[in-house]
Amino acid sequence: MSASLYTKRRVKNVIAMALSMLATAIGLFFLAWILWETLSQGLAGLKPQLFTRITVDREQGGLANAMVGSLILNLLGILIATPIGVCAGTWLAEYSMRSKLGPTIRFLNDILLSAPSIVLGLFVYTIVVLPSKYLTNGDVTFSGIAGGIALALIALPVIVRTTDEMLRLVPGTLREAALSLGVPQWKLTMQILVRAARSGIVTGILLALARISGETAPLLFTAFGNNFMTFNPLDKMPSLPQIIYEYTKDPSPDINVLAWAGAFVLTMFVLALSLIARFAFRSKVSHD
Repeated sequence: MSASLYTKRRVKNVIAMALSMLATAIGLFFLAWILWETLSQGLAGLKPQLFTRITVDREQGGLANAMVGSLILNLLGILIATPIGVCAGTWLAEYSMRSKLGPTIRFLNDILLSAPSIVLGLFVYTIVVLPSKYLTNGDVTFSGIAGGIALALIALPVIVRTTDEMLRLVPGTLREAALSLGVPQWKLTMQILVRAARSGIVTGILLALARISGETAPLLFTAFGNNFMTFNPLDKMPSLPQIIYEYTKDPSPDINVLAWAGAFVLTMFVLALSLIARFAFRSKVSHD
């Protein structure tokens, strides 16, 4: 290799590394800026009553009911989306080679992945909220169930894509070795391939949970909101993003502080989920 070619490659490598470090620094700068802005604006609202009192008390209240409602809605969404997403991703990775539906389903999943969340909320409003109103004579309209379905539609394509990609990363030699020993396809998939890719699949589920934790638009058309503590998924259910959205429009400065405090709590929750997904399971894979 000539000296000039070697020098050109070193220069390109240095430039690429410098640009990568610059992009990382810019991303970390904006992340720190967002965290500092939410903390500084909502510091006055980060009091014990934020986690113990409900929104019906307004300025003297907290966000306890909204936090509990968000946990219930997110749990419903993940419980609905996870089995469907994992099964669909497994089929795409292991069985779609024999079918022409594979590329079509991947394409439709990509469309669903990029669909605006408010469109999904309107869709659930049409197929769940309105029929519930007519079937129950108005007893059940907006509900936690409808909100959970809307969030599940947002989480579903993330889980499908992650499961598909993680299973396709499993070495083909593992499949060949198991099949050569007479292992049935279903047992190969469930007991070997899924177990080999379980860390990546769980990571995708956690990332999907982080994705839906901050959604506001679909919940305005489905769960609607509630100023009281409720655990019944058939009732209107509050959520932290929805309360933040309403409180930021309030003319009261004290209410605005509560909105900033809720935004900080929500941001830290999403950040914690992302860190767990990216580091804890990566370490587990390296140890395996």
